[in-house]
Amino acid sequence: MTLELQGIGVSRGIAIGRAHILFHNQPDVREYLIPAFSIEQEVERLLDAIELAKQQLKSIRNHIPANAPADVTSFIDTHILMLNDSSLTKVPVDMIRQRRCNAEWALQLQRDALINVFNEMDDPYLRTRRDDVDHVVNRIHRILADQEVADHEIADGRLKGHIIIAEDLTPADTVLMQHQGIAAFVTEHGGATSHTTILARSLGIPAIVGVESVRRYIQDNEPLIVDGEAGIIIAGADEGTLQEYQQRRVAFDEHISSLSRYKSQPTRTRDGKTITLLANAELPEDITTISNAGAQGIGLYRTEFLYMNRLSPPEEEEQLAAYRDVVEGMNNQPVTIRTFDLGADKTVDGGRHLTQTVVTNPALGLRAIRLCLTQPNMFRTQLRAILRASAYGKIKIMFPMISTMHELLQARNLLEQSKLELDKEGLEYDRQVEIGAMIEIPASAVCAEMFARHVDFLSIGTNDLIQYTLAIDRIDDTVNYLYDPLHPAVLRLIHMTLEAGRKFNIPVSMCGEMAGDPRYTRLLLAMGLEHFSMHPNALLEIKQIINETDLSLLPDNTLSIMQVSDALEADMLLEQINTPIHH
Repeated sequence: MTLELQGIGVSRGIAIGRAHILFHNQPDVREYLIPAFSIEQEVERLLDAIELAKQQLKSIRNHIPANAPADVTSFIDTHILMLNDSSLTKVPVDMIRQRRCNAEWALQLQRDALINVFNEMDDPYLRTRRDDVDHVVNRIHRILADQEVADHEIADGRLKGHIIIAEDLTPADTVLMQHQGIAAFVTEHGGATSHTTILARSLGIPAIVGVESVRRYIQDNEPLIVDGEAGIIIAGADEGTLQEYQQRRVAFDEHISSLSRYKSQPTRTRDGKTITLLANAELPEDITTISNAGAQGIGLYRTEFLYMNRLSPPEEEEQLAAYRDVVEGMNNQPVTIRTFDLGADKTVDGGRHLTQTVVTNPALGLRAIRLCLTQPNMFRTQLRAILRASAYGKIKIMFPMISTMHELLQARNLLEQSKLELDKEGLEYDRQVEIGAMIEIPASAVCAEMFARHVDFLSIGTNDLIQYTLAIDRIDDTVNYLYDPLHPAVLRLIHMTLEAGRKFNIPVSMCGEMAGDPRYTRLLLAMGLEHFSMHPNALLEIKQIINETDLSLLPDNTLSIMQVSDALEADMLLEQINTPIHH
């Protein structure tokens, strides 16, 4: 009997293979009292376990292929860094000595404290960092429990061609299994912005997340089909279904291979409209990937990484060096640097600890430009560093989450103050540096014309715009099914922003997930979007769609999708838009 399960497709591709059910078998952590004479021995036991965890991760890192995306190594490096951090190496040790508790319990208490900090964060991407804490602590716990190394960490090829079924996966798990040649993975938990999901997309592994209780329905070694785009997993498929998916898999693989021919081609529709394709970046290591993908610049350079995993914000010279490396690495192509988009939460990393207020809804609280303006010294330090880096290449400055004119004018005022300071000090910068505002909340989209008068460009951040417009948390498993880029309210806000750009003759780009999703490319072109910024791995496919689109042949009723209230009807209209017509 055929069984079909639905989840969230987060990494495209078709996989056909046998199931490998993964159980992490987390040790049962209980508290017990340590005799006074054994306390130092218990401390040593914990430190030895941490050291062994570090060695395991370094070994995994050494198995990462040299041509793997920078995302891959950075995930592992983050976990190694955490094992060097005092929050894991010192605090639990102090607990053992003060409470005379066992190492497992001390570690568990510290794990709970750190998870609580991350749970309070407003930024969905940063909030998923709690998973990193969990993964690292679990590894130490397994070592303390003398558990054997998991199957997937044994590189003997036993997982080659298998489809991994798991409750959840760590980035390290994913790297190891990709190295062993797994065909796909399916998890019960996870969201579109989790590290493991991002990693799957970077590595090109078909993946589905959010398939509730999938391990109850699938048997080990059972033949499966996984459609990573549709989010469908099929067990017990009949011969006809199997043949259909085999053909689709071959077609998909051929399609991906064929995309390389677009790298050197200009991005232009069949009827001659030139489009700009930019890449999103968050680490200096991303530059190589971006250059290889043929991007025309960076449309969103996130700067939050500079403030994380540290106790104090980065100094101006450190930031200057980081921004200069990026702009020089892009060889005069434009780099749009977003000022720090941190939240209101108190935390362990630089920047966040400056605010100590506990808020109920951090996504609606002191974050992004609001935090920048309440910490003017920290903000000016970043602005000075960005300005100074502009002497080495084309840089644009973008302010996140602008909601009022007062915020925009305050930010611009601080920028002007920074310029005056640099002038007095005789330091060089680009005096024509362009300023932009991110449109990522409904208020800013509705008032886009107002902002357009005072900036050189606008950029639509669709991830937050959709979240705020529809009042849903993307990583909340209970409501993320409502996350819908085709909701008429979302489309109308995007359209209003594009109209504002046209009216004031300034460029409008889009840097959210929607820009890199091929399902929406033709629709966005029809709406007038001319500047797309996305994960570099999505660039060539989007370019192919653009280059094969004739805007004059799109259905006459394309923009009527903004009036469609029924989701099914909207999907049908989108399908019609995506069906190319050639004359």
